[in-house]
Amino acid sequence: MKPAFERILLATEHTEFDVGAERVAFALSKHCGLPLDGVFPMRSNPEYEIEAPQLVVKAEREAADKITEVCAAAELMGVKLNVRARRGEMRFREVVDEAARLHSDIIVVRRRGKRGFLAQLMIGEMVSKIVGHAPCSVLTVPRAAQMWQSGILVAVDAAPSAANSVRVATEIAAICGLPLTVLSVAALDFAPQRAEAEAIVARHLASVQAAGVQGTGMVRCGKAFEQIVQGAQSAGADLIVVGRQSEGGIIKAMLGGTAQKVVGLAETPVLVVHD
Repeated sequence: MKPAFERILLATEHTEFDVGAERVAFALSKHCGLPLDGVFPMRSNPEYEIEAPQLVVKAEREAADKITEVCAAAELMGVKLNVRARRGEMRFREVVDEAARLHSDIIVVRRRGKRGFLAQLMIGEMVSKIVGHAPCSVLTVPRAAQMWQSGILVAVDAAPSAANSVRVATEIAAICGLPLTVLSVAALDFAPQRAEAEAIVARHLASVQAAGVQGTGMVRCGKAFEQIVQGAQSAGADLIVVGRQSEGGIIKAMLGGTAQKVVGLAETPVLVVHD
């Protein structure tokens, strides 16, 4: 089976909130034998550069020091990391544009900076926009998280794009030698809704097992984002895979979408798969 990813991009500002993303990116690169690129996004604009050039120089020196530190940390893990600093008015745009420039197929990024009070706010603004605009899949990592070692859970629904999420999750499970749980959530605990969810699970589970991966199915009822997180805990999965939903051409992975709420609530890495 071909690898799920071939080019990894780590987005980091090398703060206390980025340590989980850095840790997992290093481990993923080493485990899969893949090159690791990095982008260090910096907020700047022409007015700021003209009015406060000394602060720009100071910021660039601090960024250079942090880049040196993160590259040294990667080297200690046996990984070569190539980091590029990018400046712009919107940090998320610098990350997204770097991923496009490098043809990255996965961005690894922290989950958030400071914790919000609601699930919708439990993911940083920059990260939210990266998830919504990235040209590839995005792996969000809480700062205490490790690379998955126990199992993987993929959430599916009736959308055609669910097959792509299952394919990616199956490839990861095969490469890592881990069991894969296929979960579908019924909004109501009524027989017709449960039967539909069970049929969805059975269809995708067949493709998992056909690929030679150990797979099990699960149906839960309730709010999708809550049941996905609780289902992963029940299955002992330490990686959650969800799709980036789109409807009428509008990305629904922005704040308030199921994928974003799962990212905000889960204490494990969450992979948001590009359509």
